Amino acid sequence: MTGDPRAGWVLHVDLDQFIAAVEVLRRPELAGRPVVVGGRGDPTERGVVSTASYEARAHGVGSGMPLRVAARKCPDAVFLPVDKAEYDAASAEVMATLRAVTWDGAPVVVEVLGWDEAFLGIDPAAAEGVGGGTPTSPATGPATGPATGPVTGPATSPEQFAAEVRAAVLEATGLHCSVGIGDNRLRAKIATDFGKPRGTFRLTAENWSAVMGDRPTDALWGIGSRTAKRLAALGIETVDQLAAADADHLARELGPTMGPWYVRLGRGVDTRRVDPTPYVPRAHGREETFQADLEDWAEVEAAVRRLARAATVDIDAAGRPAARVGIKVRYRPFFTTSRSRTLPAPTNDPDVLGDAAAGLLDRVERDRPVRLLGVRLEMVPPPGGY
Repeated sequence: MTGDPRAGWVLHVDLDQFIAAVEVLRRPELAGRPVVVGGRGDPTERGVVSTASYEARAHGVGSGMPLRVAARKCPDAVFLPVDKAEYDAASAEVMATLRAVTWDGAPVVVEVLGWDEAFLGIDPAAAEGVGGGTPTSPATGPATGPATGPVTGPATSPEQFAAEVRAAVLEATGLHCSVGIGDNRLRAKIATDFGKPRGTFRLTAENWSAVMGDRPTDALWGIGSRTAKRLAALGIETVDQLAAADADHLARELGPTMGPWYVRLGRGVDTRRVDPTPYVPRAHGREETFQADLEDWAEVEAAVRRLARAATVDIDAAGRPAARVGIKVRYRPFFTTSRSRTLPAPTNDPDVLGDAAAGLLDRVERDRPVRLLGVRLEMVPPPGGY
């Protein structure tokens, strides 16, 4: 690490209620009203909530919830269809804004996590000679200093820089965001939730236990409800208990890789750097939920072929043929199964891929109506690998 006081900081930028906020920008009259985005925007149809405005969340509406349930919880909500192209464009504008900001003249490294979130960090090599200042620890934090040129005093604090980032995003896009500040990626990511909405929060080694210690283990980024239950069965229910756990014991109980990793999560340890390398997808897929269950398996096969053809368009755009094909079948009421196979040779021929996907239907039960189908095409790796 250089002597640059900014080099040890990671910022996590997360757009507030991103999809709903984009829709409100297009329809200002919806500001302050409960807005639910999902499916085709019709709560009488099958579909799930993609996002809900804070006003809708106050009624218990959440992402992944069936639209019909959301309508019961919040009958006065405005329901809107998903508009992926609009969200893609808004996200691209946000990420371009983040890449353009500088911290006291030093460019930032941006690692995109999705439509609405990204990590920001300082590239030590790029920071050399641009900023600098008196080295300070992330736990203490640098103070205010000049924006450009040789630095004789401490640099702009991470809180001040976070405020600049939030202002830049708002000015460029009209969207509000929250910023988590951490001495590593894990802590920055978790810190953002404490800053929402439209705020900033700092989480470091110094206040990790005080902030996180009594929280349940699934408050950690990387631990879901299933893992939390497995940890609870071992007597580990809080972050502090996980941090104090014996790594060898968890290795025996949960696996030699995952067990020790969970202990590191409990301690807030994360050695990964902010990586600006663009995400390269391994696969593309399409799926469809049917408003009326399919009971005729000729219709099921036709739908699978249609989805395979649509996914072929996606892999063509990526410029890599498919090496493996998979299908997902969800029956009524909600049982899901999947099947996959490796192709004899990579191909982007839609007829060959359609035949392969349809052939996988021979390996699933045909005794129940089908409510959802999906096709996934796993591509050959790019030159040089992932």
